[in-house]
Amino acid sequence: MNWTLETLYLACFALGGGVVLVQTLALLFGGVDHSDVDAGQLDHADIGHAGSGESHAGDTGMSLLSVRSVSAFLACFGLVGWGGTRAGWSTVPALAAAFAAGALALVLVAYLFASVRKLGAQGNIDPQNAVGRAARVYLRIPGKGAGKGKITIALQGRTVEYHASTSGEEIPTGREVRVVRQITEDTFEVEALG
Repeated sequence: MNWTLETLYLACFALGGGVVLVQTLALLFGGVDHSDVDAGQLDHADIGHAGSGESHAGDTGMSLLSVRSVSAFLACFGLVGWGGTRAGWSTVPALAAAFAAGALALVLVAYLFASVRKLGAQGNIDPQNAVGRAARVYLRIPGKGAGKGKITIALQGRTVEYHASTSGEEIPTGREVRVVRQITEDTFEVEALG
């Protein structure tokens, strides 16, 4: 096979366009999309225990080197390069236009998907907002940090339940407390009110 610049452009278009097509079909028909997962999105083993609900979401910034972005670069690079070659452009202008179109597609796709991620509202409650607020003891809290009890608190329009400990005396069920500080993602230190 004689590899010409036109063949290279077509190969880039076929590879990039094929990946974009497969991802689009998987997205439309319920395929799982893990193409842009990075190590930061995985749960950290050193935080809490498996049932604690603690995890750290990955960076929601713009990822230029995701599978989607690189595929868009290849598809646009190949299509514009092939079109320029077919239109009779010389090698340098066709290559420059192809590279510019690919770079524009790469940045545009990365920007669009970063914007879409920012739009998604997960409805998550930020536990840090509980600090300084009043709560009610749901399950008694052992004194002197000897164990954990549970509290319920109205937070961001919802009533939520968290683990709680105290450095003071035991706090019985039904008593009002104030949240002093956050210990872990779902555990707080509290003190009795009154």
